[in-house]
Amino acid sequence: MTHEEALIKAFADPTRATRYLALLGSPRGRTKVIAALAHDFYLDSRYATRVAGGDSNPHSIEKLLRGLGAPDLCYCLSENQELDAREMPLGKALSSTVGYGMGTLISCVPGVLAYYESEERGERYVLRRVAA
Repeated sequence: MTHEEALIKAFADPTRATRYLALLGSPRGRTKVIAALAHDFYLDSRYATRVAGGDSNPHSIEKLLRGLGAPDLCYCLSENQELDAREMPLGKALSSTVGYGMGTLISCVPGVLAYYESEERGERYVLRRVAA
């Protein structure tokens, strides 16, 4: 399973996940999923925790994610072409995402830990699934 598939299966709203996964299968469909990240991406709220205003900076978010088990490298699904479909250091991904107003999913641990930011101000979430 790819990072993208694991992200969608774990953190997209279950009523939308199948559609998102189908769209990821083609270049045109993938473009639609990327566009949805801006403000129409539906998260599974059971696994999303909003990042508090005072912690809404790259350094604080990185510290939070590392405390939850994030490794040095992550994978990005993003409107930002410089990040999209790339694996990179977590700090670089966050500093290129937080506050830039571009929808981005950063996969830290596939299907377990991620970060999401939309275009909307204050729409920043840590996404986490814990094994039952």
